Amino acid sequence: MSSPNGATPNGAAPSALESELADLLVGALNLDMKANEIDPSASLFNEGLGLDSIDVLELALEVSQRYGMQLRADDENNHAIFQSLRSLAAHVAQHRTK
Repeated sequence: MSSPNGATPNGAAPSALESELADLLVGALNLDMKANEIDPSASLFNEGLGLDSIDVLELALEVSQRYGMQLRADDENNHAIFQSLRSLAAHVAQHRTK
């Protein structure tokens, strides 16, 4: 959860790309929360947002289409890429073509 000033519990305000990805995540997965409530450093799985493998596939498709990059299901780095919104944003920032 973020505070009213936009800072997350760890004190770091989300980057523009993290905020954009949070909007994409909420919209694509029809989450019952607002994008600004997502802590960029929180886990996307389990105790964090509780996403499952189907959610991640949907998110990967949306990210691939929006940012012109390939996210492959067989990528050995997927666990690290999708660990948090912050790790996903870092990956997108490095590999985006749009």
